[in-house]
Amino acid sequence: MLKCRFQQLAIGLCTAILAFAIEAKPPARTSAAMDKDLMEVTVPQLQGYYAQHKYTVTQVVDWYLRRIARYNGIYRAIEQVFDADARAAAAREDAEAGVAAKHGPLWGVPIVIKANTSIAGKVTTDGWEGYIVPGHELVAPRDATVVARLRAAGAIIIGHTNMPDFANADTNRSSSFGRTGNAYDVRFSPGGSSGGTVTAVTSNLAVLGNGTDTGNSIRMPAATSGLIGVFPTRGLVSIAGIAPLDWLLDNTGPIARTVSDAAIALGVMAGEDPLDPVTKGSADKAPRGPYLQYLKLDALKGKRFGVPAFVLNGIGIPFHGTPAAVSDVAATKQAAEQAVALDPRTRAAFMKAVEELRALGATVVIDESLLPESFARIAARVSTYAYVREGTDSFLEEFGPAQYHSAAEYEKALGAPLGASIIGTESSNSEFGDVKINQRSLETDPDAESNYFGPRKRMLAAYLETLERLHLDGYLYPAIQMPPVDETLAQDGKLSEGPHSATSWINMLGVPAVVVVGGFYDSGLPFGMEFSGRPFKDGDLLGYAYAWEQATHHRHPPVLVEQGLLH
Repeated sequence: MLKCRFQQLAIGLCTAILAFAIEAKPPARTSAAMDKDLMEVTVPQLQGYYAQHKYTVTQVVDWYLRRIARYNGIYRAIEQVFDADARAAAAREDAEAGVAAKHGPLWGVPIVIKANTSIAGKVTTDGWEGYIVPGHELVAPRDATVVARLRAAGAIIIGHTNMPDFANADTNRSSSFGRTGNAYDVRFSPGGSSGGTVTAVTSNLAVLGNGTDTGNSIRMPAATSGLIGVFPTRGLVSIAGIAPLDWLLDNTGPIARTVSDAAIALGVMAGEDPLDPVTKGSADKAPRGPYLQYLKLDALKGKRFGVPAFVLNGIGIPFHGTPAAVSDVAATKQAAEQAVALDPRTRAAFMKAVEELRALGATVVIDESLLPESFARIAARVSTYAYVREGTDSFLEEFGPAQYHSAAEYEKALGAPLGASIIGTESSNSEFGDVKINQRSLETDPDAESNYFGPRKRMLAAYLETLERLHLDGYLYPAIQMPPVDETLAQDGKLSEGPHSATSWINMLGVPAVVVVGGFYDSGLPFGMEFSGRPFKDGDLLGYAYAWEQATHHRHPPVLVEQGLLH
């Protein structure tokens, strides 16, 4: 009798649990309903749906994977789709849905990771065909630090995004996967080198993603695609596990559709890391989190911003800079060759945005003496190219496959060298007439002070002195020098290499910068505007970006097509 009662109780308990599970499980939703809810969804909105049991993580992940299957063949944003891994991670999170303690800031949020950022067990293509040679792939032994942090926060990684070889281009063509198109018009460039991430995010193939930036590569693509791109203060976020282009200039940060989402992601990504010495001590200097606390509607009122004269005047600063051993005449010639004029359409879009900013209560100072050509000449001497191989070797030592842990071991294993741009053998950056720049270690190079440390110190002093003297809260300028380019047409008489920017000076300084949607060109393509500020004042910049975003509401999503003119 007692046994029967226990059986009845057990049956009743199981029935109650099953009934609760059925009740808690979200009902099946139509595709149209999910499209309405998830298109342009933000992180807080998505987590609200989870809290209300409107959707499971699996349902949401499947929705994004269906969009990738539908559109990725045209836009080519995602090089590797990790569908099985994403579904398995979603199932794990669904199993713990009732355990609030396990829910991080990005719990159940589908994201993409740029293809130069290590994901354990996946090929870090870095956009290059040499890293996908069968039997010799660059398979990551573990996650990059930022990937580990994003996972720990609950993010679901659904793919590796396309990028140009070694992140060394202003457009987005790779030898490992091909060309990525702009989500607003597939014929146009999304910019590089984070073009795959921006097209994925603006197309709603993911909620957000990471980009990397050595000279403009988060900010310029974000500007072409109506997104928020964050270049953190260098040292706020670790770059360990990211295949370097130039480790003295490289950085990583979030790319998102809203400032709030970018702020949440930056809070997850930030932190000290023993694998990245630049982050040491950053916790004491960094703005206190969470970054959402800096997002205020009136953040622009009473603020003062200066417009760098050299940017408006199209004065060039060579990528990687010019070594001290090179004459001033040769350095001036190199700067002139790399200068990019400000397109009249971009100037007009920028001036319109300036007037909007003034209407929001900010002062914008435009003057020829504000960061003039003399500042650009100082910046041009921050020279880093002699040290790029050191960064490549350090990355491969920690995150390379067993077959090769240095550039020399790669060449031994495959019988061919690594790409010239990451081992320092490009003639355009290593040969200046009779002056030859050989690779060396920054720590032991007797020329490091004259090549890098000294010029960078003088550049940062000029940057900060101008802020203090003119009582500025930051700088303001176009994120790129021209609209996105039509890649069905030649640019400057050859295959398009753009669009281009004049923002690599931010990388030399390592100060924070944020790109916002500044408006749209008459063509319907986005225009991006950039704020930069003082080191470790990232929260303030996010506040300016948020106030701008909420006052203007410039962003609108693209209309995707399923057939394109370019493949």
